[in-house]
Amino acid sequence: MPGFPVEADAVPELPEVETTRRGLAPHAVGERVLAVTVREPRLRWPVDPALPAALAGQRIEAIDRRAKYLLLRTGAGRLMVHLGMSGSLRVLPAGTAPAAHDHIDIVLGSGLVLRYNDPRRFGSFHWLPGDDDHPLLAHLGPEPLGDGFDGTYLYRLSRGRRAPVKVFIMDARVVVGVGNIYAAESLFLAGITPRRPAGRIAAARYSALAGHIRAVLTAAIAQGGTTLRDFVGTDGRPGYFAQQLWVYGRGGESCRRCGAPLRECRIAQRASVYCVACQR
Repeated sequence: MPGFPVEADAVPELPEVETTRRGLAPHAVGERVLAVTVREPRLRWPVDPALPAALAGQRIEAIDRRAKYLLLRTGAGRLMVHLGMSGSLRVLPAGTAPAAHDHIDIVLGSGLVLRYNDPRRFGSFHWLPGDDDHPLLAHLGPEPLGDGFDGTYLYRLSRGRRAPVKVFIMDARVVVGVGNIYAAESLFLAGITPRRPAGRIAAARYSALAGHIRAVLTAAIAQGGTTLRDFVGTDGRPGYFAQQLWVYGRGGESCRRCGAPLRECRIAQRASVYCVACQR
């Protein structure tokens, strides 16, 4: 199916999506969908006109997450949602008047509505009938918090790779959900410069890196995700993890560990900040 990248490189990142999943689940799981209103179908890909009829009447059995995609599971199939760069799903009373950029409502039998707001319209809604999968979910690597991800896995996959390690761990075919923010933080904590070729890092250092990726993502999820200008949670409040960032967005400032100036460069067209003293 042409036209779909492996994974949209956009914020919110994995912790923000997981925070949204956890916020929605208590209000939506077990509820029947009464109706779906699509006010603006022109998202990153046009919303299928058949979506409202397919989802209406179905009971939401679970809300799962795969990489940065939310999957609302029903007996007839799954609704796959990507929040894009500025999208949010909020829980509101069904009678709440729509505001600007409120594009899609999923009305629940409880009297609540899951409302999708997206100023940039870069998100997506796809209906996957039955057990069907989708090209956007194909070829994705393991979840960084799952059993299939560890240092041994990273070391094995990295052999012979010349790309910078930051590019390597941000590749969704290697591991999903390690975006720019969390890659920078994890590499700092592991003491690895983001420029180092992935194939020139020892197994022990990959074990440390995998552990820090897990820890950083877990901490971000626990604190509601990273504060980004466009992200707000289901309750309308942003996360607070950004207050604890070591390097991301701090180019030219002092390293909080050693005091040396943090250096900023571009790796694969992305801003990268690191400490020349702490990271080798």
